[in-house]
Amino acid sequence: MRKAYVAAGLAVALVAGLLAASRFIGTPVSSLQLAPRDLVRSVVATGRVEAPHRVELGAQMVASVVAVPVAEGQSVRAGEILIQLEADELSAAAREADLAVAQAQARLRQLQEVQRPVSGQAQRQAQATLDNARAQLQRQEDLFRRGYIGQAALDEARKAVALADAQLSAAQRQHDTTLAGGSDEAMATTALAQARAGAEAARARLQHATVTAPVAGTIIKRDVEPGDVVQPGKTLLVLSPSGETQLIVQFDEKNLGLLVVGQPALASADAFPDQRFAAEVISISPGVDVQRGSVEVKLRVPQPPAYLRQNMTVSVDVEVARRPHVLAVPLELVHEAEGRSPWVWVIEGGRTRQQAIQLGLRGGGQVEVTQGLRAGDEVTAGPAREGARVRASGASS
Repeated sequence: MRKAYVAAGLAVALVAGLLAASRFIGTPVSSLQLAPRDLVRSVVATGRVEAPHRVELGAQMVASVVAVPVAEGQSVRAGEILIQLEADELSAAAREADLAVAQAQARLRQLQEVQRPVSGQAQRQAQATLDNARAQLQRQEDLFRRGYIGQAALDEARKAVALADAQLSAAQRQHDTTLAGGSDEAMATTALAQARAGAEAARARLQHATVTAPVAGTIIKRDVEPGDVVQPGKTLLVLSPSGETQLIVQFDEKNLGLLVVGQPALASADAFPDQRFAAEVISISPGVDVQRGSVEVKLRVPQPPAYLRQNMTVSVDVEVARRPHVLAVPLELVHEAEGRSPWVWVIEGGRTRQQAIQLGLRGGGQVEVTQGLRAGDEVTAGPAREGARVRASGASS
């Protein structure tokens, strides 16, 4: 029994000694020694990958689909065939139109190479006939004055001149129609132009049977199969053009005042969360989505990673503010951080002291201290009483 009392006394003495020692040495606490650092504030939201624009492709006529040589996700070159429609009738119409052009060209050549020289020769013959008739009339008039012929013969000679003159006028008018600017040539030229226009229209209709890629890009949607009968106005393929990649992100409208065009950002696809890539704010919607309480922001991706795909879900972290070389403390160490008089526990001379501070920029769980602390100060979470002796195990911020 005596030994038990002695052991109990020793235990009490040991506890008392430990308590006394703790008061003298101090309670061990974790602390943070402040040093200047860069503080960044960012806002985070989710969105999707999207090209600046998409091209919806379809047919311009009613026809059956012969072939669709592309698949979703396939990259295509500008001008590459995407859909081939049935075009036998259109091909025949194009050949017929080409023949009409050849016929009109032959008609114009015939006018220039045959009819024009022939009409010119006819005009010269008519002129010679008129000259001969006029000479004959002069001889008849001379004979009439001498009394060798009568009035009837003279009248016949005069009629011959009038007839030859009329024939020359007709030959001249006929020849004029074959010259440049003449009616026959104008008609032949017009017929050729009409035939060529018809051929162009026929070739254009034939081209409509082949749907090609207007620009290089990636097929992101295919809604057509061989054998389908397609109608004008229906979207059959959606093409995402190559080039700039954008992120379309919905930010909470409370962050609207923080966002500015040109701000840098880091993004990551949900499928590859550990691989982050750079982006930049290029557009902020002037309106707010009433249903979601959000504002649409577009970001440019200068160097999109190879794994990025259209409509991928992405997380975006936009840097909205930065303070270089400031003092910052973890927000969890600040008391009354949302009130008018925030403060922290500071270790000074081995004891805790309540220190009033003023706060600035917040970001990443840290808050800037604009007044009340200096570089080298140590802050701690407690114990929660003024003047408590502590033993700090400090770490630099």
